[in-house]
Amino acid sequence: MAQLTSPASRTAQVQNSGKKVQSAAQEVQSVSPRAQVVRDVETLVDYALLCNLIQTGDKIWAFNSICSCIGEIEAAPEELWLTTTKQDAGANITTDTFPIEAHLTKLAQVAIANHKEEDTPSGRDRVAMNIIGMLMPRPSTVSDTFMQLMHSKGSAAACAYLYTLSCQTCYVRKEAIARNLAWTSTIDGNELEITINLSKPEKDPKAIAAAGSAPQGERYPACQLCIQNEGFAGRSGAAAGGAHPARNNLRIIPLTLGGERWGFQYSPYAYFSEHSIVMSASHRPMHIDTSAFSNLLEFVDTFDAYMIGSNADLPIVGGSILSHDHYQTGLHVFPLMKAPTRCCVALAGYNGVAAEELIWPLSTIRLTACSKDELIRAATHVLDTWKAYNDKEAGVVAYDSDGTRHNTITPIARKVPASSIRNEVAAICYTEHANAAAQTVYELYLALRCNITSKAHPLGVFHPHAEYHHIKKENIGLIEVMGLAILPARLKSELHDLCDVLETAQNEGLFNKAARESADAEAQAHVAADTVYARCIEKPSCNLHAAWARDIATRIYDKRQSEHKAAYSRDELEALLREETSQVFWHVLENAGVFKLTDNGFAQFDAFVDAVNK
Repeated sequence: MAQLTSPASRTAQVQNSGKKVQSAAQEVQSVSPRAQVVRDVETLVDYALLCNLIQTGDKIWAFNSICSCIGEIEAAPEELWLTTTKQDAGANITTDTFPIEAHLTKLAQVAIANHKEEDTPSGRDRVAMNIIGMLMPRPSTVSDTFMQLMHSKGSAAACAYLYTLSCQTCYVRKEAIARNLAWTSTIDGNELEITINLSKPEKDPKAIAAAGSAPQGERYPACQLCIQNEGFAGRSGAAAGGAHPARNNLRIIPLTLGGERWGFQYSPYAYFSEHSIVMSASHRPMHIDTSAFSNLLEFVDTFDAYMIGSNADLPIVGGSILSHDHYQTGLHVFPLMKAPTRCCVALAGYNGVAAEELIWPLSTIRLTACSKDELIRAATHVLDTWKAYNDKEAGVVAYDSDGTRHNTITPIARKVPASSIRNEVAAICYTEHANAAAQTVYELYLALRCNITSKAHPLGVFHPHAEYHHIKKENIGLIEVMGLAILPARLKSELHDLCDVLETAQNEGLFNKAARESADAEAQAHVAADTVYARCIEKPSCNLHAAWARDIATRIYDKRQSEHKAAYSRDELEALLREETSQVFWHVLENAGVFKLTDNGFAQFDAFVDAVNK
């Protein structure tokens, strides 16, 4: 069994190992000679032994299996290595920091040189995953160990085992996690978490919608969330079924939710701590209804440290995969959960259920209750009311004339200590004698979504508007509803180049103190902004950001004037750009909110809550 560690230490392991992976990867430039190949294979076998993936008696088998995979069947292990023990291996390798991804990349390069796979990133990845997949315990062994830990030590220990295994065997891509850029900002008193994701390409909203309505059963596996991915070798884009990533190292824990079979696995992209997926064993479309609410709450009964949520079930407001019913879960407290409350009411007809309007860009109701059954009934009522709800002034349209539905909900569930809820909420929830003994309560966050389009906003009225597409064009899904931005990888280089433009303008004196103190200070500010705009238009990597950059230049000009600052350092300019990016994401969330954070918007939100509470 893999060594169990705390969530905090596991996060540190991921970050530290990612740095080593990057360093080791830079050293890999060419195929190793035979002797080096032998040493690399032996090292991987030792690593697998230390991680308890294999036992000492498996060493020769493991060595030969890896050599066969990479096309080095003539390679022979060193005699001295054959007699070494697990203790000897541990003297040279630390599993927590071993650069496993870079090491697999080295071996995959050997396989490519031996024509075992196509010389492409996906080809190398298929070889790498095949290698590590051979060394992993079988799915039944992993599942049995997980369940034994569940029963003997609880869900936290079971999850620690599976998460550690997933990291050690490259299913959770530690290198990708380490590369992602991340920071936290405060906007109008609200926290936002921003990440620039460097592991996945930006997706087009129309492509997401098309995938959700595509015919099923044409490929195997039908999608990347199917349980049939476990152990799948992957295929290239030239294959008949199209590109599909290798999943030799995937291990899925079978679960039962709502009397149906589901699977639990960790996400390879890990957008947040212990990011994991719960997916239906059936390849069926996403749906938000009573059964979905019930499943979410049933999950947190077992995995009480985790939150769990679902993307909405309609295009535009749904996530990136609408064709497979699934939820996302993990060990994280999101900004949405820290949002202030505007008002709280006891939900009429539902004993002990408190309903709060949160002050958050995406209009969200938080339901809190001790009784799971009452909470499910209340959430279903909110959903049913919202599905049929129209607000012409707010732009909310429930159904088209042809019956097409536009309203749905993004739900998130968790359990929290009873001591953590506000007194006003507790006074509503603890209405029965039985509730007085409850140590935890259920929280269900219901974000109201509407996917109506218009001529002005063909991608969605409550979708990132065109003026913000230079930062975010993709659908606002579950994770971003909760206040964690997943921004496209292109921004890393684009923001760097934009900072170059601003720094050059500053060095040329376009923002200098003399100009600010002159009679033509306002004219000089326009000159600075227009110059930045023109240079961004001419620079391909900054072209998308030209209008935004002009506004930023004006704000920098004004900020320097108010601070009486001669110049900003490069670090300060980069920090300013990060904050400007956070502001854009806040505006994106405001675009997605059906009731705006204005007096009029609050009144509209109140009207909907009144409709629910009739």
